[in-house]
Amino acid sequence: MAIIKWEPYRRTLTPLRGWFEWSNQMSQLMDNIFGESAESDVVAWGPAVDIAENDDNYQIVAELPGIRMDEVKISLENNVLTIRGEKRHEVTENKRNYRRIERCYGQFQRSFTLPSSVNAEEVKAEMDNGVLTITLPKAEEAKAREIPIKGK
Repeated sequence: MAIIKWEPYRRTLTPLRGWFEWSNQMSQLMDNIFGESAESDVVAWGPAVDIAENDDNYQIVAELPGIRMDEVKISLENNVLTIRGEKRHEVTENKRNYRRIERCYGQFQRSFTLPSSVNAEEVKAEMDNGVLTITLPKAEEAKAREIPIKGK
């Protein structure tokens, strides 16, 4: 069975028909010269994160599916927290005549400027099932406190 590319503008006359055909031909020419199309190239990526704050700490939760704990490095320098690592592409022998890669691979780095109220000595990181949780405790002087009112 042959796979045929669907071209909705082939039969209808539109002012852009020539441009679509020219664009498709240029894409095919580039694919023939440089190999596979850019859609299947490895692209830069960064993990999605959630950042939350409560009375006692800040928390950063990052999704790192398919990455082992020893492939992630976390550093804190000059109030900048940096998460870096690499998601390696699994090489598989492909004997089929088609291939599509939608997952992202490669090195990543995310940096976050932290408020000066973070207690850098007490930062903790945990990883469970591809989810990295970094807890950044607030310094005592940064925590909210109630101030009593004295009467005269």
